[in-house]
Amino acid sequence: MTMPKHSLLAELEHLNETQLRRLLVEHLTRQKLGLTWEANAIERDAAVNADLVLPRLLAEYSYPRETSAKFAGWRNLIIEGDNFDALRLLKATHAGRIRVIYIDPPYNTGNKDWVYNDRYVGANDRWRHSQWLEFLYRRLCLARDLLTPDGVIMVSINDENRARLELLLDEVMPGRRLGSITWRTRQGSNADQQCFLSVDHEHILVYGNPGFAFKGFAKSYEMYGNPDHDPRGDWRSSDLTLGFSYKERPNLYYPLLDSNTGIAYPPNPDRVWVYASESRLKEGQTVQAKTMEEFIELGQILFPSEQRVETWSTLDALLAAIDSGDVPKSGKTPLLRRDLPNLEFWVGRPVGFGRPAFKRYKADLRNQTQPLSSWVVPTFEAGEYEAEGSFVAATNQEGARVVADIFGDRAFNYAKPLSLIKNLLQQASRPGDIVLDFFAGSGTTGHAVLELNAEEGLSGDDARRFILCSSTEATKKEPHRNLCRDVCAERIRRVLASDDLAKFPSAQAKKGLAGDFAYLQLDKIDPADAPFESDAAHAWHLLGLQRFGSIRPLPPEGVKWLGQSGDCAVLVCERVDEETIAALSAWPERHDVARLAVYSPRPKTLAERLAAHGVEANCYSLLDAVLRGQAGNPVGVTEGGTQR
Repeated sequence: MTMPKHSLLAELEHLNETQLRRLLVEHLTRQKLGLTWEANAIERDAAVNADLVLPRLLAEYSYPRETSAKFAGWRNLIIEGDNFDALRLLKATHAGRIRVIYIDPPYNTGNKDWVYNDRYVGANDRWRHSQWLEFLYRRLCLARDLLTPDGVIMVSINDENRARLELLLDEVMPGRRLGSITWRTRQGSNADQQCFLSVDHEHILVYGNPGFAFKGFAKSYEMYGNPDHDPRGDWRSSDLTLGFSYKERPNLYYPLLDSNTGIAYPPNPDRVWVYASESRLKEGQTVQAKTMEEFIELGQILFPSEQRVETWSTLDALLAAIDSGDVPKSGKTPLLRRDLPNLEFWVGRPVGFGRPAFKRYKADLRNQTQPLSSWVVPTFEAGEYEAEGSFVAATNQEGARVVADIFGDRAFNYAKPLSLIKNLLQQASRPGDIVLDFFAGSGTTGHAVLELNAEEGLSGDDARRFILCSSTEATKKEPHRNLCRDVCAERIRRVLASDDLAKFPSAQAKKGLAGDFAYLQLDKIDPADAPFESDAAHAWHLLGLQRFGSIRPLPPEGVKWLGQSGDCAVLVCERVDEETIAALSAWPERHDVARLAVYSPRPKTLAERLAAHGVEANCYSLLDAVLRGQAGNPVGVTEGGTQR
C-alpha cells in the first residue's frame, strides 16, 4: 500500500531516539473512552478537498424531460457523484432543512461491497476498518448539519459492525442516540456459523435532534368505559403502586383509609403507594401530583365494593394470622409480616383484603399514541403474535423481488425491502418533509416516498420530497458502470412512468404514482477559478435550491424569472446592458410585484442604473450565489463578491 506523503508512519524514520520516546509516551498515556482508528496511517479519502461543488442539470435523464417555459420545475433530486461531494453541495443549499436521513451504507464485509478511492476494499486490506470509519465519519459529519432541529438520521447496519458504527455516531452526534430497531432479514440460513448461530437480523441505529419523535401507533381504548356515568368521561382502573420497597421509599409506605367505610388497606412492602399522604409531608414540602387524600376526595381512588374484611382484636391474633398466611396479599406477596413496622396499627380495626385502584381518565392521557417498538415484526410471523407498537416488514427477498419486477432481472443485489423503508418513513416523516438518502443504491427510499405520498393523497407542497445520492461505482475494470443513472434513476423513472398498476398496488386508488426528479451531476471547481469556470446555470440551479427548493430549466437569453417570494420577484440576468435595464425597469408594473431581487454579474452597477429609473431593487452577485455556503472567496474577488 502506498503511504501518504505526510502520514505519521512516513515520518517515523526521520525521528531520533528522544523524539520516538516522547511519541511513545504520549501514545501510551493518552486516555480516551470511545472509538479510535488509524486516521493518520490510511490513504485519505480522495473526495475530501476544498473544491467548490456545483450542480449541473442533465434534463435528458430527469423525469419528466420537460424544458418548456411553463414547466414549474423538479422538486425531487437524484445526484450522481461521490456522496461526499453531494453532501458538500447540499450543505450549501439545504443546511438545517432536511428532517429525515436514512442510509444503508456499505457494511464493510470484505466481500467487495464498497469502493474507496476508485477501488474495492477487500477482506485482506490492512486498513479496511479504518478506511471504513474515516469514510463514514466525513460523510456523517456533513449529514448532521443538514438536519432540522427536530430531524433524525437512521442508519442500517449488520450485526458485525454495529458496535463500531454506534460508537462513531456517538462521536458525530453526542447525546442524541435514541436507540436501535431490529428487523429480520431472512427466515433462516444454513450458512456455516461455527454451529453457533445464523445471523438473520440487522439493526437500524436511530440518532435524533431534541425535537424528534416517531409518530407511534394509536392506542387501543377498548379497556376504557363509563359504567358509572362519570361526567369526566371514559376511564379505566389502574395500578396504584410504585416499584420501590418500603425501605427505599418510607414516606410512601402508609395505611390507606377509606373514610366512607372506615376500612384500612395495608400497603405493599415491595411496591409502595404512588402518591404521597398529607400526613407524611414535612412542613413546606410540596408534591408534583395531588396527594392521596385529594385523589380520594375527587373520587379517583377505587375502593373494593365486595371483599373480605377482617378485624383482629389483639396483636397475638394478628401474629397468628400472619404465621398461617391468612392476611391480605398482593398476588402471592403477604402485605402484613412480622418484620414490618407498626403492626399495632392493624389491631382492633377493619382491614380490607381487596386492593384499591386508581381511576385513570382517558382525557388525562399525556400521549394519544403507543411508542414505536424496537422490534420489527417479520411478515412471515405477523399472524403468530401481537406486538403493540411494532410495524410489519418483509425480508430482503422482497427487496430483490421488487427490483426484479421493475427491471426484469436482479439489477441490484442488496435492495432493502420497500415495506421496511416505507414504514420507517411513515413513522419518522410528516407531509412536506425532505427525505435524504446519500447511499441510495437502487432507489428504494425514493420509491418509498412516492408510494407513501400516494397512499396519503399528498401532492404539491404537502408531498414529501426525496434527495437520492448515488455514485456510479465505476472502477478501472468497469469504467462505464453507472449505478446512479442505470439503476437508481431508472427505477424511479419506470415506477413513475408505469401503467402497470399491479406492480404498485398502493397507487391504484391514485391512478399511478405522481412525482418527478431532476438528475444532477457535480462540477468541481477550484475556488480561485470560480469567476472564470462557473456560469449562470450553476448560479441558477444553486439559487433555485436555496431559495425555492427546486430545480428549473435555465431559460434562454434575457431576464430570467426564478420564482416569487411574497411580493418579491427573484430574477437572474447574465448581462447588465440597456436591454436588461429596460426589462427590469418595466418588470414591477408589468408583473404586478412590489419588489425585485436581482442576481447579476455587476450588482452595484445594476442597482445604480435601476435607481436612476426610479426602480428600487436588491441586487446581488451571481458569483456570490456560486460561493455561498462553500469555500472562501477566490483570489481577485472584492469584498461581497462584486465585480465592476
